[in-house]
Amino acid sequence: MSDIQAQAANLISDLETYTVKDGLKIEERFFYVPLDHSKPEGSTIRIFARRSVPKDKAAKPKDEEKLPYVVYLQGGPGFEVGLRGNSGFAAELYKKGYQVLWLDQRGTGLSTPLSPETLPENVKTDEEIAAYLRHFRADSIVKDCEFIRKILLGDRTESADQKWTIIGQSFGGFCSLTYLSFYPEGLKEVFLTGGLAPLGNGPDPVYEALAPRVIKRNQIYYEKYPADVKRVRFIMGHLASHTVKTPNGGHLTPRRFQQLGLEFGMQGGIDSVHQLVLRSSNDLELFKKISYKTLQSIEQAQSLDGNALYAILHEAIYCQGQASNWSALRVTQRYSQFSWEAVQSLEDTEPVYFTGEMIFPHMFDDYANLRPWKGAAEILAKDASWGPLYDLDVLAKNEVKVSAVTYFNDIYVDFNLAQDTATKVGNVEQYITNQLVHDGIRQDAVDVIKRLLSISKREID
Repeated sequence: MSDIQAQAANLISDLETYTVKDGLKIEERFFYVPLDHSKPEGSTIRIFARRSVPKDKAAKPKDEEKLPYVVYLQGGPGFEVGLRGNSGFAAELYKKGYQVLWLDQRGTGLSTPLSPETLPENVKTDEEIAAYLRHFRADSIVKDCEFIRKILLGDRTESADQKWTIIGQSFGGFCSLTYLSFYPEGLKEVFLTGGLAPLGNGPDPVYEALAPRVIKRNQIYYEKYPADVKRVRFIMGHLASHTVKTPNGGHLTPRRFQQLGLEFGMQGGIDSVHQLVLRSSNDLELFKKISYKTLQSIEQAQSLDGNALYAILHEAIYCQGQASNWSALRVTQRYSQFSWEAVQSLEDTEPVYFTGEMIFPHMFDDYANLRPWKGAAEILAKDASWGPLYDLDVLAKNEVKVSAVTYFNDIYVDFNLAQDTATKVGNVEQYITNQLVHDGIRQDAVDVIKRLLSISKREID
């Protein structure tokens, strides 16, 4: 164990432990890890992890060691994991005898949270900010996991007991494939939900595949709510001709309003967007402006101000030796109905399309808390020096069981690209469904976990 690992191990005695409703023991702790794992003696950041133990499976402390670990890797990038009780998919994992480690990935939640106002004092210029942010991708997240695994499990006698299982939701699945590429020896098993990441070197093929899926969701939206064609055009016209500020000082522009389409990939997302469209058009009819309450609702539906890392690194999560060059912007410019400037001159029966999980350079003007990172975002978009995220040779020879639930109608992780990945990674089995979308693990936790555990048995009829 290195000196820095020994330092982190000393924190094990510095725990906060409590019990929550429904019989869960909670342990919360911080680990100090290198900012740059290639420079272990350099500066450090803190990683927060919350361990949940079902007390009915471990009546005594010594029984806890017998429970297998599963580490939950959250979607994102740039989102934390809140305290989860004994419900949803967590409850299903507890029922199967797992203790769960809920990890706030570096830069999120309590893990040295990263936003424009929390940057280190010595990180000031755009170039310094960009260089700092390069340390917050999947490759570094996986190294954090391995660092923590060795502290928690490294002293166990049996080598099999030193491994843990991981479950990756969405971007957490991207991290899982990086984990399999470089540290498969630390893994007992891998579960993926909507997380069979594309294995290319850049985001262009991703957005080229996803743009038609986003268009299809727009068509479904307008078929369900045909009156919204004129409502949305009415709203967009108002936003184009007026300066509309959100409660926190951002700008609600037509292009920002279109970004509500991010919700189209979630269960009930189409209905949620309709409600915001209805409220906005109603306000304009009654008051000739959008009310504070509606602006607040729109702002709350868009989380980029509070999760700035999601915006600035989103295209970089696909990059290996290649620059992103604002891929989503370049791809969507091929489709006129993503452009209000193009649609407004057409008949009023022509819809303007909402965008999906896409990051654009103008977001760094429209969102108040992204503005300080505008210069760094431009630098990162032009950066072609990104290191490898996957090792295709290792993945092809993979022997760790990978069990995946894959969503046919996913507008965040393209189904066809996911199938291409499945052919390139050894020992992958899938349950494929068109009855759930990207948040299936939350919407039907019982079925999703049941399917994963069933696949894991590798029983063939």
